[in-house]
Amino acid sequence: MGKEENKVGLIGLVALTVTSVIGGGIFNLMNDMARNSSVGPVTIALIISGAGMGMFVLCLNHLTNRYPELNAGIYSFAQKGFGNFVGFICALGYWASIFLGNVALGSLAFSALGYFFPIFGDGQNVYGVIGASVLLWIMHFLILKGSDFASKINGFITVAKLVPLLIFIITLVVAFKYDMFTANFWGTVSGNFEWGAVLSQVRKAMVSAVWVFVGVEGAVVYSSRAKNKNVVAKATIVSFAIITSVYLLSTVLSFAVLSRSDLAELSKPAMAGVMESVVGQWGAILINAGVVISAIGAWFACTMFSGEILYQTAKEKIFPKVFAKVNKHDAPTNALLLSDGLVQFFFFSLLINKSAYNLMALLASSTMLVPYFFVSISYCKLNWQDNRKINGQMFLGIITSLYMGLVLYMSGFDYLLVTTLLFTPGILVFIWARKENKLPVFTKGEKIGATLLTICGILCIVFIATGTIDVVNM
Repeated sequence: MGKEENKVGLIGLVALTVTSVIGGGIFNLMNDMARNSSVGPVTIALIISGAGMGMFVLCLNHLTNRYPELNAGIYSFAQKGFGNFVGFICALGYWASIFLGNVALGSLAFSALGYFFPIFGDGQNVYGVIGASVLLWIMHFLILKGSDFASKINGFITVAKLVPLLIFIITLVVAFKYDMFTANFWGTVSGNFEWGAVLSQVRKAMVSAVWVFVGVEGAVVYSSRAKNKNVVAKATIVSFAIITSVYLLSTVLSFAVLSRSDLAELSKPAMAGVMESVVGQWGAILINAGVVISAIGAWFACTMFSGEILYQTAKEKIFPKVFAKVNKHDAPTNALLLSDGLVQFFFFSLLINKSAYNLMALLASSTMLVPYFFVSISYCKLNWQDNRKINGQMFLGIITSLYMGLVLYMSGFDYLLVTTLLFTPGILVFIWARKENKLPVFTKGEKIGATLLTICGILCIVFIATGTIDVVNM
């Protein structure tokens, strides 16, 4: 570990978390919501999603305080509750979601740059891929300077990306039109609240809302490099408060300056169109600049996370020990190299096959829900083992688990089945790591789980081959 003065403090952890979560999704969230829902259901969906993720954050804080020795990130809590194989699957899912998401962020960043420099196009042409590749390896070598150095850079990025968002929110507050906001508030034929119609809209809006909260546990991932556990808990809560406030205000207030139909027709990034409708072209320029900064900032933070996850799991003998190697700055060299090497591969693949991006984005979204769900039910199991009664914390864990289960269900069967394509080959990596460390590979229950996972992976290949699952148009 590094020296105390090189540990990451409260501001650094908050910057890492906020930067990684508030990426590009927020800049088009009002458009995604408006296509299926009116402002009333949208508000409910954001509140429910925020409350669900807020409860998850509280569970993480309780786990962090109860098990201070578990400092390898959220996967370690799932491992504590359900054993090494579940811990490995959660770590694999979390890591894969992060590095696959980095490809999307790189493409998004250069797509936004295309507003100013048309040569980059949609971020998936030759120039966009070259630009993204160069920036990827600049980030790589900056992160090799150490987590404290990198987190300071993130501090500047966080301020730079929040400024245009803050200006956007203030502008919409000033331009707020009550009649516009209340018109067709519930999106029903009668104009009044109707359970069936409203709940249908809420469900659709929640599908869009859940993804933008992914990464809110970022401070926990870096808990081993934090100055202390209290800093981790505070950083997680502060980050969540900032993230939720920004999402809720920026999305809901947009319905007060443009109608739902107008929001639904805006091109990406929709926030630029909203801002331009209020203040003119300079607003679109400001927001597009914000997209560039936000996407690059999230990409930078998530690049840090991807290497850290592999490094911590290798230290815990869950992944092969080759990924536990660090340099003189305590940066995980091999773990970071593999993560960024895979990102580079997917960048190049975008030039050959555009559908590769669709599958990558799908996996990045669905794989993250797996560790979230297992951490939630692990919280319940560990709490029961400690107390043997239904107390407030147990109730919190049950509600959080039900919420995560609901989100998994809402994501759809096809999404979950395709995810097994990633997890199934990972079984070989788990076997490698266990044998390398001369540890038993599977317990009886884990053998059953690995077998079922393999069967699902094979079924998924069959369904894709026969066209039952269309990964390009999902």
